[in-house]
Amino acid sequence: MKAAAGAQDAPRLGFATKLAYAVGSTATNLKLRALSTFLVIFYNQVVGLPPQMVGGILAMALLLDAVLDPILGQISDNVRTRWGRRHPFMLAAALPYAVCFFMLWNPPIGWTNEALGLYLMVLIFAVRFFDTFFELPHQALAPELAKGYDERTNLMALRHFFLVAGGLGMTIAAYEWFLKEQPDGTGGVLAREGYLGYSLTGAIIIFATILISVFGTAHRIPYLSEAPTRRVTLKGMAVEMFHTLNNRSFIAMALASMFVAVGVGARNGLEIYFGIYFWELSQRQLAGLATMSVVGGFIGVFLAPVVGRWMGKKWGAVFTFIAAVAVHITPVSLRLLDLAPANGTPELLWLLYGEEIINATLAGIIAILLSSLIADVVEDAEVKTGRRSEGLLLSANNLLRKATSSGGILVATGVLAFVGFPEKAQRGQVPEDVLRNLGLAYIPMIVGFYAIGIGLISLYTINRKKHLENLEVLKARDAAGEVAAAEAGPGVGSGEIPQQKA
Repeated sequence: MKAAAGAQDAPRLGFATKLAYAVGSTATNLKLRALSTFLVIFYNQVVGLPPQMVGGILAMALLLDAVLDPILGQISDNVRTRWGRRHPFMLAAALPYAVCFFMLWNPPIGWTNEALGLYLMVLIFAVRFFDTFFELPHQALAPELAKGYDERTNLMALRHFFLVAGGLGMTIAAYEWFLKEQPDGTGGVLAREGYLGYSLTGAIIIFATILISVFGTAHRIPYLSEAPTRRVTLKGMAVEMFHTLNNRSFIAMALASMFVAVGVGARNGLEIYFGIYFWELSQRQLAGLATMSVVGGFIGVFLAPVVGRWMGKKWGAVFTFIAAVAVHITPVSLRLLDLAPANGTPELLWLLYGEEIINATLAGIIAILLSSLIADVVEDAEVKTGRRSEGLLLSANNLLRKATSSGGILVATGVLAFVGFPEKAQRGQVPEDVLRNLGLAYIPMIVGFYAIGIGLISLYTINRKKHLENLEVLKARDAAGEVAAAEAGPGVGSGEIPQQKA
């Protein structure tokens, strides 16, 4: 695959372009936080579907969506348009993504459970599909926009800033405005009417931020890599996919993402149940927790590049992850040991706020470093295969992450069913033994999935030295290709680098 004309003389990536690129992540995390925080409780406690049905539907939709990821990634890597390889997909996703997000939160009234289940399945699949249509090419832009070892981490940090702002910012807005709990107990996350304004605002933000990201980075299209001019059979495409994905560091990160995704999916699905029923927090206090997450996430944005330079990306991620797990399980562990402050006391609130801000800081560092580690695989794979395959690599990672995050949702809803969590439950009225069993199931589940993920991250092999070596190899290869093309004369060659065997 050749670089676009003038790519060697690409101007320095300005802050405005970085900002426009990073803003696009708002859409994805707004959707992610909405689905992970409110969707299960909305369709279970508000709409009235059984938790097993909700979990099964979400899992099937995730699996169907995940199967399409590598196909879209391979198409995105090889498509040739006047708008490049990525931007057409991103632009096409904007409107249907926003419309489907709005419809998801406004199901018909009076339908049977079976009809509502089908409605949920169609809409959740559509939302995830159009999110992939935007997010996958958007992620694939990052390795081309920023190639340096530390520059790439800085770009990922800026991207994470808007991930936090979009996801947690909208969560705070939900608790404080759209789904606000009134003094008389009405309203709140269990009242259907608040979801109309919430979903409409979310849809508008999704549409607007995608357009900003598309048009704000469009001027870089001439400096991005072009797809080669060639014909590839289905068999050839399959062989290329195998060679590209047969990379030890990629396999380690993909498997790590699988187990981490299960843990995150389970945690997010149960988070609001712990907040409302286990800790008996008001929605104002839940908004306070989300605010602590925003603060911690922003701190993580600034600390991640520092940790990456100091410890290296891999070991920085490993040790930060260990600390994050220990911090996260502390409040629930103290409650199970009867050492936590009582519900409703200021001391408990400060304990939860402290855990949230520290954990969010560490989680922000981890997310940024892991994203940068995955991006560094792009050049390592290109050295071995002769092809830039950002879309394929990221889509394959997303496939495993999405498929197993569906497992996390199943785990969460399965835990609720296992402990006998009641439907239409009210704060303070859930039996004590049910809440205790919820905590007893939660800790080993979270520690187990995260521990396996941490172990797999330690198998990653690309460090700063290796990444710089890869860049030098690719630079020399590009220079040799330009010389060969000049000697061959105009009109000769396809611009495709001879492929090496993996």
